[in-house]
Amino acid sequence: MSSSTSTKFWLGVAKVLRIKVHERDPYYNSESMTRGESTYSVDTADTYVEGEPTTLEWFKETLPSGSNLLRYAHNLFPFTHWITRYNLQWLIGDLVAGITVGFVVVPQGMAYARLAALPVQFGLYSSFMGVLIYWFFATSKDITIGPVAVMSTLVGKIVLRAEETNPDIPGHVVASALSVVAGAIIVFIGLARCGWIVEFISLTAISAFMTGSAINIAVGQVPNLMGIRGFDTRASTYRVVINTLKHLPDTKLDAALGLTALFLLYAYRFTCTSLAQRKPDRAKTFFFISTLRTAFVILLYTLISWLANRHHRDNPRFGIVLTVPRGFQNAAVPTLNTDIVRLFISELPASVIVLLIEHIAISKSFGRINNYTIDPSQELVAIGVTNLLGPFLGAYPATGSFSRTAIKSKAGVRTPFAGVITALLVLLAIYALPAVFFYIPNAALSAVIIHAVGDLITPPNTVYQFWRVSPFEVVIFFAGVFVTIFTNIENGVYVTICLSVAVLLFRVVKANGRFLGKVQIHSVVGDHVSDAGRSPTQGQEHGTLQKTGAGSLDADTGFRNIFLPINHNDGSNPHIDIVSPYPGIFIYRFSEGFNYPNANHYLDHMVSTIFEQTRRTNPDSYPRLGDRPWNNPGPRRGRHDPDRSHLPTLKAIILDFSSVNNVDVTSIQNLIDVRNQLDRYAAPDAVQWHVACINNRWTKRALASAGFGYPTLPAEQYHRWKPIFSVAEIGGSSSAAAAAEHQENRNVYRRQSSLDVEKSGRTTSANGHPTDQIHRSGETSSSSSDDDKGLDLQRELSKSKAYTQVEVKKLAVVHGLNRPLFHIDLTSALQSAIANVEGSLTGVVRKGVGTD
Repeated sequence: MSSSTSTKFWLGVAKVLRIKVHERDPYYNSESMTRGESTYSVDTADTYVEGEPTTLEWFKETLPSGSNLLRYAHNLFPFTHWITRYNLQWLIGDLVAGITVGFVVVPQGMAYARLAALPVQFGLYSSFMGVLIYWFFATSKDITIGPVAVMSTLVGKIVLRAEETNPDIPGHVVASALSVVAGAIIVFIGLARCGWIVEFISLTAISAFMTGSAINIAVGQVPNLMGIRGFDTRASTYRVVINTLKHLPDTKLDAALGLTALFLLYAYRFTCTSLAQRKPDRAKTFFFISTLRTAFVILLYTLISWLANRHHRDNPRFGIVLTVPRGFQNAAVPTLNTDIVRLFISELPASVIVLLIEHIAISKSFGRINNYTIDPSQELVAIGVTNLLGPFLGAYPATGSFSRTAIKSKAGVRTPFAGVITALLVLLAIYALPAVFFYIPNAALSAVIIHAVGDLITPPNTVYQFWRVSPFEVVIFFAGVFVTIFTNIENGVYVTICLSVAVLLFRVVKANGRFLGKVQIHSVVGDHVSDAGRSPTQGQEHGTLQKTGAGSLDADTGFRNIFLPINHNDGSNPHIDIVSPYPGIFIYRFSEGFNYPNANHYLDHMVSTIFEQTRRTNPDSYPRLGDRPWNNPGPRRGRHDPDRSHLPTLKAIILDFSSVNNVDVTSIQNLIDVRNQLDRYAAPDAVQWHVACINNRWTKRALASAGFGYPTLPAEQYHRWKPIFSVAEIGGSSSAAAAAEHQENRNVYRRQSSLDVEKSGRTTSANGHPTDQIHRSGETSSSSSDDDKGLDLQRELSKSKAYTQVEVKKLAVVHGLNRPLFHIDLTSALQSAIANVEGSLTGVVRKGVGTD
């Protein structure tokens, strides 16, 4: 089927379905030139008619092609991009970083397993699987996946509750099932390439969640640090503080080991940092020494514990880890059924969010630091696959660790393959060191946890910077922290995310448009006004570049017109006089998109301001009191309407779409409603709507299908623009809206007939501007117009420079001639609006206006 036959077929279908394809194109099948383009450009020169985007084009742009599918499959395994060029220098860097991280991940993994209410070997299993699997799917060289404090705390809460309700189900089985389900969800999000959803979680929400969680975890570890027992250390933070203070007399020998271990960790790091600052040439050496502090403290206190408990293995003097099985004793296919899923289903959303935001936030941060870009969707695939496969060896949920990632980055890691080195070190610990792990003091592990999560607390200076950037987001930050402290981590996560989304929606819905005015500025370089390379004759009266008048320092010095908010709410100098673009012409800029949530707010503000600064074109619209509408009853009896004769009438509106990417049916419908409202307000004159800086072809299509982009032809009778959808329209010609239009036209005709006013030429005020007493010259007959058309064309061709110059550069329009009121920038829009207004005042059609 040919294209013409196909077009005819679909037009026939549209006719049968009573779809009016060209209903809103006022110039469809019209041969008269009413769009403002010149006769010469249409009849004798090349033109550009912009075509509308089609649904087929949208499908081609949206649906993946064969090459896109191949690229998608290739990007699922990012290691294939660099593994073939792996070299010895990269291997050395990865060896150093992998071994360094290995000394940290082993003690931290065991400590975090205690947070998860699991035996310490499960922390080693999670650490091993995290670093082993991640490098296959990684787009970040710095991230180290494994058990982390916040996720371990959530797992511990689930495990302890499961032990109370279903004591026959082992805790590690529940943890492994949680890992599988959460991993499957995250893998699906990653494979669907929906990693962008993480962008809805703001930095403030992440900081609040991390800070509140760190405080919650640190406070919960203080009783274990002190050897205090007898209350729930996983309760709300404030309750744990109160109970700890109550049970201080119950402190045991564990406090001696825990407090000294915590002091030693901080003293170790402070000493290394100070030495690195004093001796910058050895900073790298001191850094590596500092990274060994966790392993050093654990080994030191394990030695102390062995000396104290070697003869008291059955009844140790303080809490120790005790027996750790060698190897992967819990390797098995994860058990997953409805009974197990029911145990953690309520915490599943929080678990998924924690896995997402911790990993993505850390990977993005270190990607910016080390000058590479991560793929959030692929990172979700990486942590999802890790959590899917990890439980087969007994692992519980794992994600990116901030402390270990920072160490890995500073250690000079070169590729994600460093994770394999770390995995070998963890594997060695699993098989070779279980006997040593027996004597590790529990208080020392608590000290390691407190020391690790201390770095997650947002420092006061960062909070102050939040305040400088966005004061309200500091409220969100503290709300998240307080909710976490006084309830639990899950509530803190939900509150911060919901508040962040609420603020985003509020800013979108309550976005404030700006009325713009014109300012003439000079470019100054040093002590001189810059006008490099500009011709003295370049520019026009209402253009961007203009020539200064007499009395300036340099006759060739020019200025530019820019557009700024009239109320100076952009921070511009309030002493600068921002003038209105032209009497009766308004420039309105949308600040944050133009869609259904904010369309009504934008346009209400625009209409109310226009009503305040203009007057009705026909002051005798309501000759009798009964003619007034109920919503505008006028002044009270005995009073008169305020004198508004000094105000201009509404002539044109210029919409700045520079911040608008997409529109929708609701926003376009609101524009149509406002257009009808303002047309009624300005009747019998027509309000011209110009749109500048449209960035999207689909936005142009939407506006054009609603009748925008074309001049509004003046009419004696009121013409209502039909809405896209309205309940009032149901019934066709018998609808309430059609009846209202008919009644309005009858009223207009009656009022026009009652006025005995002679139409005369336009008057001019003392300041040179045309007054708002706009009258039209009589129309010439069609026969005289036909006679003058040839003479006008000959006169225009004789004056055209195209026929007087030998060499000319071929010029082309930027936007299509078929939509003359869509403009490339505000300057051209204002030029077109002014030219059309002045042309209508003089009764002369300005040719060549309306196209860029």
